[in-house]
Amino acid sequence: MSTWPRRMGGSDIVLVALLMVAGAWLSIRWAVGPGALPAVWMPAGLLCAWLLVRPRDTWWRYGVAGLVADAAGQWLAGTPTAIALPLALCHLFESFCVAFFIRRSIPDISDPRHWVHLGGVATASTVLACAISGAVVSQLARLLPGADPLMTFAPWYGAHVLGLVIVGTTALIVHVEGLRSLAPPGRRVGFLLGMALVALMAGLAFMTHYALLFVTYPPVLFAAFRHRFGGVAVGVSLLAVIGVGFTAAGHGPLADLPALDDAWRTVLLQLYLAGACLITLPVVLAMAERDRLTARVRDSEQRYRLLADFSGDLVVRLDAAGERTYVSPSSREMLGWAPEEMLGTRWDLLHPDDREAQRQAMLEVVASGLPQTHRYRVRHRDGRYVWTEVVMRSAPRDGDDGARDLILSGRDISKRVAAEQALEASRQELQRLSMIDALTGIANRRQLEHRLSLSISRLGEEGSAMALFFLDIDYFKGINDTHGHTSGDGVIRTFAQRLQTHAGPDALVVRLGGDEFVILLDGDVTLASAAKVARKLLVAVRAPMRIGNTTLTVTTSIGVAFTAGPASEDDLLAAADEALYKAKQKGRDRYEVAVVAVGGDPGGTGHGTAAPAGDDPSRAGRGRRSRWGTG
Repeated sequence: MSTWPRRMGGSDIVLVALLMVAGAWLSIRWAVGPGALPAVWMPAGLLCAWLLVRPRDTWWRYGVAGLVADAAGQWLAGTPTAIALPLALCHLFESFCVAFFIRRSIPDISDPRHWVHLGGVATASTVLACAISGAVVSQLARLLPGADPLMTFAPWYGAHVLGLVIVGTTALIVHVEGLRSLAPPGRRVGFLLGMALVALMAGLAFMTHYALLFVTYPPVLFAAFRHRFGGVAVGVSLLAVIGVGFTAAGHGPLADLPALDDAWRTVLLQLYLAGACLITLPVVLAMAERDRLTARVRDSEQRYRLLADFSGDLVVRLDAAGERTYVSPSSREMLGWAPEEMLGTRWDLLHPDDREAQRQAMLEVVASGLPQTHRYRVRHRDGRYVWTEVVMRSAPRDGDDGARDLILSGRDISKRVAAEQALEASRQELQRLSMIDALTGIANRRQLEHRLSLSISRLGEEGSAMALFFLDIDYFKGINDTHGHTSGDGVIRTFAQRLQTHAGPDALVVRLGGDEFVILLDGDVTLASAAKVARKLLVAVRAPMRIGNTTLTVTTSIGVAFTAGPASEDDLLAAADEALYKAKQKGRDRYEVAVVAVGGDPGGTGHGTAAPAGDDPSRAGRGRRSRWGTG
């Protein structure tokens, strides 16, 4: 339920009872003619409004008080007790029936979101309840001599519908929104002038003998537009009071119809008041719903603007042409630009490499209506570029259902991009290090495996050949034993540098481990060019090496496997290994070439030599080595 104040206890029950006594007395006393039924029955509307804003478990108390007050008011107005009590029971049924159906359908009647629904439920339940009570009363009227059931039902029905609608609505408004809602501060003068206009037009209409009652509808309708429910409640109540009073006093167009008796005058007066309700209440409900929706939209816009203005993210609205129509204040902190400086078409703020991709992405979002996330660079006011991650969504343009705008929500991800770039650089560095020999800085066994498989896969293509060199340092064990491992490492590093320098820019120089090296030449290579490289290497290695304070002279033995057609990896490795073994057998400081023919059979061999070298007991008779060499 809502939070309006509920006065509980004896004083509240006494108040509603006194109001119902006064309402019943006034309703009867203001009847159109002596003995005629009232034009508007007030007590039922009062009790119904009270029940709607009270807990259900207290309804029985108000029911008992209302029944007694209703009968007492009728008795005070001259109705016999034997008639007043059954009529009061019918009135009580109407109030409880309408209140029950409204509260069952709409637990919180103070919520403006339910007022349109409330109007529908209230109308249906009022029509039903009054029809039932009217039918009961018309049957009771048969017991009275000279009573016409039809002429009893019609005025009764009209009086009780109008009482529930006019009096019940007024009382409910006062309960829910307070008495001040009828004339809110700041608009009281306008409200009073509006009600004065209604009273003036109603007085003029009922003082004349001409049928000009319709002239009172425009002022009431104007009051409904200006003052909503308060204007309707007070305006229609004024019409009822003035209309009933003048007609009962014999003035006005209804009183000047001699062919009509008091019952028919009451019915016509009720139709007149019902017309006022029909033209104002739907308007007020529609205006209340419009006001609620307008307030909801305004609140949504305020919340959106609050979130956009104070969000750390940059919020931008663009039309389909890329012109910015709104930029949130966070642009100052994020990009250094004032929001007004970023309005309009400012493609120059985007990095040149990102502009075309951004244009294409905007067109795709507008065309598909699906959101997309993109990363691009925006120029900061100080000239640097800021990496931003932006979510783009399509949104309808204000006032044009067919056009679509774009809402961009972006954040600065420069730190994240820097971290990603650093991570990628670290990954690449680790990958590079995993392919590099730590001692010499040249390629290692892993890089050779990758490059060799690629080269073998290209064998057989036009202009593709391969030369695989196996090399090691002659008598390297003696260097380590004589000069120490530090000098041995220096020899290996110098040896690797000389191989890289003289093998050629396209050659892959690899250290397998220890003093064993591999050189891979592929592509546009011939047997003659491979032999030429081998001779250059022999000469380059033989040059004296300065290692620390010692000058050393070393030599190398080279085995070369060459093929100009398809060959397997095992065949090439075996051929190169066998050629190196032969170079060792023939005295070292020389090279041997083994040509691998198509199908893997060794072809002819070639050789070259330098100055004779002594035997190496550590290498003699070692046989063919493993796939990559054993060191």
